Amino acid sequence: MRQVVLDTETTGLDPQQGHRVIEIGCVEIQNRRLTGRHFHQYLNPDREIDEAAIEVHGITTHFLADKPRFEQVEADFLEFVSGAELVIHNAPFDIGFLDYELKLSGSGQGKMANICAILDSLVLAREKHPGQRNNLDALCKRYGVDNTQRDLHGALLDAEILADVYLLMTSGQSSLSLREEQEERTVAARRDRKFDPNRPPLRIVAATADELESHEACLNEIDEASDGGSLWRRLDKA
Repeated sequence: MRQVVLDTETTGLDPQQGHRVIEIGCVEIQNRRLTGRHFHQYLNPDREIDEAAIEVHGITTHFLADKPRFEQVEADFLEFVSGAELVIHNAPFDIGFLDYELKLSGSGQGKMANICAILDSLVLAREKHPGQRNNLDALCKRYGVDNTQRDLHGALLDAEILADVYLLMTSGQSSLSLREEQEERTVAARRDRKFDPNRPPLRIVAATADELESHEACLNEIDEASDGGSLWRRLDKA
């Protein structure tokens, strides 16, 4: 059985508002083993990226200026995923964007559901863990998957992490020793989990003078209302 774990990063939240895919990351699973094959591509969206989206993934318009458009990599992408079962966390989001890209390209490929079977790992997680948090970070903690490199979202990194989570979540294994056994079976195919070194650095936003003044005023109020004063100032002096 061939599966492809997929994730995307985008310029915003809704393709119906003209938002586009800017990164695609895929890793291959064959018969429940990571093969080491992957597809990864940054894309030029020909539009600005929402500030809120940049805060999530750190990818800027400037960084993408020399990257190919979706239609230039469409054939390679479809060749990689064709006939596989796609495993996607919150699949309607990513599939909605990919369907929009296929429509814009004019290639006549139709929709992703006509090319691949689709499995939503978020739906699966909610069935297995009702009433609990089931985002990727929560699942990593639940299944003991290392996500320490995940300061920002990245499509390939998130696909690699989701692949590990999915294999553990669907294996029926729950003990630490069994999780370690699963890790041993897949470690040969896993690359070091690091962001692309060419990604733009995380932006540092300094507080304005007005914000600093408001902060000091808030600390003064805490000092007046508390016998011990504000913890912030005590730690600052330590």
